[in-house]
Amino acid sequence: MATNVLVVEDEAHIRELVCLHLQVEGYACIPVGDGREALRIAGEQPLDLVVLDLMIPGVDGLTVCRAIRREGPNRDVPILILTARREESDKVLGLESGADDYLAKPFSVRELVARAHALLRRVRRAAAAAEAEPAAQADGKDAPRPVSAHGVEIDPARRRARIRGREVVLTNQEFNLLRLFTGHPGIVFSREALLSKIWKGDTYVTVRSVDTLVKRLRHKIEADPTQPTLILTQWGVGYKLADV
Repeated sequence: MATNVLVVEDEAHIRELVCLHLQVEGYACIPVGDGREALRIAGEQPLDLVVLDLMIPGVDGLTVCRAIRREGPNRDVPILILTARREESDKVLGLESGADDYLAKPFSVRELVARAHALLRRVRRAAAAAEAEPAAQADGKDAPRPVSAHGVEIDPARRRARIRGREVVLTNQEFNLLRLFTGHPGIVFSREALLSKIWKGDTYVTVRSVDTLVKRLRHKIEADPTQPTLILTQWGVGYKLADV
C-alpha cells in the first residue's frame, strides 16, 4: 500500500519541490495550500505522515497540529513541521503542540526526506512491536505482563493505559515512555537513556524531544501538569516515576 503524505505549504514552488522528492522515494503526496483544507483531509482519510508549514492561510499550522492530535483518524500520525521562525521558543511551541520533528526554512530537501524516513521508521517499529506482543501470547510464549504503580496501570499486550481507573488515549511514544516509567518506579532515567530506549537510535532527534514528550504525557495523566506528582524531574539528570 502507498504511503500517504499530506504536504501543507502555501508557497507553491516549495510544495511542488517537497512533493516531487517524496514521490521519487515512493510516497503518495497530497498537496494542500491552506489550513482549512488540511483539516478536512486529515479528518476524512488515514495518513502516514504530515509535513506542515506553520505560516499558512485559513487556519495556522499550530492550530492544525493541535486539531489533528486532539481527534480524528490521524491522532497518532507523525507530524514534521516547517517553520521560517528560527527562535528556539517557536520551534519548541511547535513540538509542544504535538509535532514530532521540525525543519527551519530554508531547508535541504535531502534532510527533509531523511527526517520523513526516520519518522516513518519509528511508527513501523512501534506497530510491529504492538502486533508481535499478542502473537507471542497466542503462541504460548511469555507475553509482557501488566505493570502498575501510583494508580497507573499499563497493559502492554492490549496497549492500554489507565490512570486511577480512567482509560487514557496515548500515542505509541507516550505509551512506551509511560510503560518504561511504570515498570521502574523511582528509577531515574537520563534524557540520553530515554532517547536510546524510546527512539532506539533514530537520527534527527535530540534531548529536546524527550522534554517535549514528557510534557505531552504529563498533560494527559497529571491532575495538574504544572505541578506533576507522577512523572518527576530529577534536575540535571532526567526523569522518573515517583518512588513507591
